[in-house]
Amino acid sequence: MLLWLFELLGGYDSTFLVVRYLTLRTLLSVMTALIIGLFLGPIMIRKLRELKYGQAVSSFAPEGHAQKMGTPTMGGVLVLMSIGISTLLWADLSNPYVWIVLGVMVIFGAVGWADDWIKIRYKDNAGLPARKKFLWTSIASLGAGIALYYIAQSQAHPVTTHNMLDLLIPFFKNLHIPLSMVPYGLAFIAFTYLVINGASNAVNLTDGLDGLAIMPVVLVAAGLGVFAYLSGDVRFANYLHIPYIKYTSELVVICSAMVGSGLAFLWYNAHPAQIFMGDVGALALGAMLGTIAVMVRQEIVFAIMGGVFVMEAISVFLQIGSLRMRNKRVFLMAPLHHHYEKQGWKETQVVIRFWIITIFLVVVGLMTLKLR
Repeated sequence: MLLWLFELLGGYDSTFLVVRYLTLRTLLSVMTALIIGLFLGPIMIRKLRELKYGQAVSSFAPEGHAQKMGTPTMGGVLVLMSIGISTLLWADLSNPYVWIVLGVMVIFGAVGWADDWIKIRYKDNAGLPARKKFLWTSIASLGAGIALYYIAQSQAHPVTTHNMLDLLIPFFKNLHIPLSMVPYGLAFIAFTYLVINGASNAVNLTDGLDGLAIMPVVLVAAGLGVFAYLSGDVRFANYLHIPYIKYTSELVVICSAMVGSGLAFLWYNAHPAQIFMGDVGALALGAMLGTIAVMVRQEIVFAIMGGVFVMEAISVFLQIGSLRMRNKRVFLMAPLHHHYEKQGWKETQVVIRFWIITIFLVVVGLMTLKLR
């Protein structure tokens, strides 16, 4: 929006054209999202308290969680609002990838909001019925997959050696899984569906301690932003042997907005949390990360960088599977962060150690750019 305005003003004074530079808009996006989040945070916390939109705590939760009862939830609305405003202000709105990510954010955020609202309003821990969650998240992820397939079909570049639909294997220069072999993009669309929904639910499962989910989201978003910038430049892409993808460079603005809004939210979500993200934030942020990972064709690298999310999701699957098949637990409690709490780790120890693991994994993911 402001990009268009400044380009219009550039017809009168060329100084305004500096906003064309992606690096400047990336910095402005971070700052805008950060300022919005910090400014609106206290207002939202106060309003949620007035509405009595407090967090319910399960009786099975580890000791110490009872004191979290009543803490305002649905703070993810603040995060998504900051991302949306910042993106609309500083991104090139003619870029189709920008609208696909925003569309995924809105639909997954709406599903999460409905789930949170039902839990709070009706005191129903089940929240939104599973079939309705499945319907709307499937519409969003399948819609994104179909759109990305048709965009990929139309933007093949003559100087890149990669098929736009193939799954790249990190650490290898020319190794890939040919999803393009299946006609009509069915394999690519199905894989996109799994990545987006898997990432959404994994982040949601991770969001169980003060600051635990939001900082890894910030770190992974920053890592994906690097890939988006490099894959959107044909020179960097071919030098690093990654696909050149025409529209991805503009995703840096969205990734930077996620960084700024996430840091602002962490200001209020750090232990002891004044506000929780809720499903409205966790589902949407995870889906956005998954969508961006597909767009830059770095799904496996995304799984590496988001290893904490992967571990949390796997711990739940293993726990449920073991209880059903053997009637035995694998972990003291799932998701994984509760297991370590049960072992005696303090909440802040779990959170900071998971942050450190994420920093390490994001660095490993970035190393794949050169180790090919």
